[in-house]
Amino acid sequence: MKLKDKVVIITGASSGIGKALAIEFARRGANLVLAARQYVTLCEIAQQLQTDHQIKAIAVQCDVTVEVDCSALIKQTKLTFGKIDILINNAGISMRALFKDVDLHVMKSLMDVNFWGAVYCTKYALPEIAKSCGTIVGVSSIAGYKGLPGRAGYSASKYAMNGFFDALRVENLRTGIHIMLACPGFTTSNIRNTALDKNGVQQGESTLEENKMMTAEEVALRIVNGVENRKRTLIMTFQGKLTVFLSKFLPAFLDKQVFKVFASEKNAVLK
Repeated sequence: MKLKDKVVIITGASSGIGKALAIEFARRGANLVLAARQYVTLCEIAQQLQTDHQIKAIAVQCDVTVEVDCSALIKQTKLTFGKIDILINNAGISMRALFKDVDLHVMKSLMDVNFWGAVYCTKYALPEIAKSCGTIVGVSSIAGYKGLPGRAGYSASKYAMNGFFDALRVENLRTGIHIMLACPGFTTSNIRNTALDKNGVQQGESTLEENKMMTAEEVALRIVNGVENRKRTLIMTFQGKLTVFLSKFLPAFLDKQVFKVFASEKNAVLK
């Protein structure tokens, strides 16, 4: 797929991977619909991309947990551009708390954003994507293949996302719609800084070593390349590929290794 003049919707586009995706798609000539709750920030990003890359970009304020917002996002895209070629379900939040300690509303919040947000946007965009034989991307995680301690809600939401898009892919084998799951490793974006603690309060700082992680720009580059080449699944790191392999063939061994990693993080919740 050549991206020049394609219409791309990106949720969670105000920062991190979403913003990096917007920049990378704009470099390749795509027109953009940027969605997030931070409308002023989105407008600034859209204006800058139009100036730098001579593409069209609009900002749409959208809370993906609200179904009518997601419906309105798709309607605004159709009204502005007349079509939809690519939907990137990128909006997401994380958490950091043991399940025994966490308030259940935190778990619900993660499912509402990470899973239901993708479901809502995909539901309303699907007829337009079918017309263009376009692409739907779910930005998932290795946590969708291996449950991570202290991130039970996050892992659950990503497992749900993986299952949803896997089923959707089979349903659309003969429609021409391309479904891609993108699973970065740990990434230097603010999703960890805004991760919710046991009470639903943002933790405010990362507990992991940022210098050993992928950058948002690296993740965006791989996702956009994957869209162009209509890839099925992107597991972006060796650690991620090893995790998926071990989860199938040596699950008990993997449990112990994951425990060690998360028990050694800064201010570990796992003892």
